[in-house]
Amino acid sequence: MSIPVAIGDLAGALADFGSGYLLTTTEGRVKVVTVDPELDGTDLVARGPGRGTLANLAANPAVTVVFPPAEPKGYTLLVDGTAAAEGEDVRVTPTTAVLHRPRSHADGPVPPDGCGHDCAPV
Repeated sequence: MSIPVAIGDLAGALADFGSGYLLTTTEGRVKVVTVDPELDGTDLVARGPGRGTLANLAANPAVTVVFPPAEPKGYTLLVDGTAAAEGEDVRVTPTTAVLHRPRSHADGPVPPDGCGHDCAPV
């Protein structure tokens, strides 16, 4: 079950989540680091995720930021985008965002309030 989140509504959706995981790739390997990104307009800025992440971005700017559910069987917020290093930090420009959970968790909590629309799963 997925609920699209408009990029302009990302701030509202993020209000219901804590730390996220920034996923970068290079040479077929995925690197995952914990981040607490701040919003700058509609961009996410992750402070100091580390040299390995920055090296991955130099080779491949495509990223995903995963915000796990706050409670069991809740929705995960997935943000796909492109990223660039800014010194030791990373700026992610989102291209898509979605609240997602598997159908097997349909008996879980209702979608977060901040999704920006009627929150109907598609």
